[in-house]
Amino acid sequence: MTALTSEPVVVRESWRGRKRHESMLFATVERILRNPVGLVAVSGILVLVVAALGASFIAKYSPNDQAYHGAARYLSPSFDHPFGTDYLRRDLFARTLFGLRNSLLISIGAVTFGSSVGISVGFLSGYAGGWFDAIIMRVIDALLAFPGLLAAMAILTILGTGLVNLAIAIAVFNIPAFARLSRAQMLVEKNRDYVFASQALGAGPLRIVFRHISANAIPPLLTQVALAINGAIVLSAALSFLGLGEKPPEPSLGSLLNDAKSHLRDAWWMAAFPAATMAFLLLCLNFLADAINEATSPYARRKV
Repeated sequence: MTALTSEPVVVRESWRGRKRHESMLFATVERILRNPVGLVAVSGILVLVVAALGASFIAKYSPNDQAYHGAARYLSPSFDHPFGTDYLRRDLFARTLFGLRNSLLISIGAVTFGSSVGISVGFLSGYAGGWFDAIIMRVIDALLAFPGLLAAMAILTILGTGLVNLAIAIAVFNIPAFARLSRAQMLVEKNRDYVFASQALGAGPLRIVFRHISANAIPPLLTQVALAINGAIVLSAALSFLGLGEKPPEPSLGSLLNDAKSHLRDAWWMAAFPAATMAFLLLCLNFLADAINEATSPYARRKV
């Protein structure tokens, strides 16, 4: 009798678990979009992402092309050049859009790689414990001892400048923070009843960590992802401002500000529009982090 009823129970429980997992995902997204702050953040980020990805179609001019006539130097904002032109007669609207694309690609790519490595290391370290956890955490502590900007500058000095190397430097900077946070989440979750149940059913450590525990441990880390992208944009802009980012004449928001610092008296718009674009992007990311925190944390969640 037991053999006849055991299989339907397993099927029913797995179906319920899958339904609950999907409903949690959609419920979280729904709470973010129902939150006015989250809706503004998502809308603003979507506008910037669409503008960056469609820069080749939106911009009238190429970002590196120079106007043929000398009078195009230091043109103020107009219908033909919405953001004006720079000292080399290049269209700043096109350079801002392409610079935004490069900054987003660097930041999102770096945070995706850094968070994936950091979360995996933190999960495995926290679940294994013992000497393995002690060694990994000492390595993470050593990485945290170096200031992020100085560590990124050292990596770029070794690897050289460029988009890929800049993304690698920022990714390495993000690994320790995600490793620490994911380890803390693992220490909280690994003693739950559902983990003991999975072990009793014969599930292996990797399946327990990345199939069961991660479903409950990752949502609180989503807030850190939004904040990390915010920090990556600022760090990439700082490195580009110091001349360690993209190779000229490729634009980024940081390199545009670096170019503008010597021309503020002649062309204020060279700094104003890239700075305003970056400020709006950072504001939307901060709003998104707040909305994610309210949607995933029962303590911070508010009714919207």
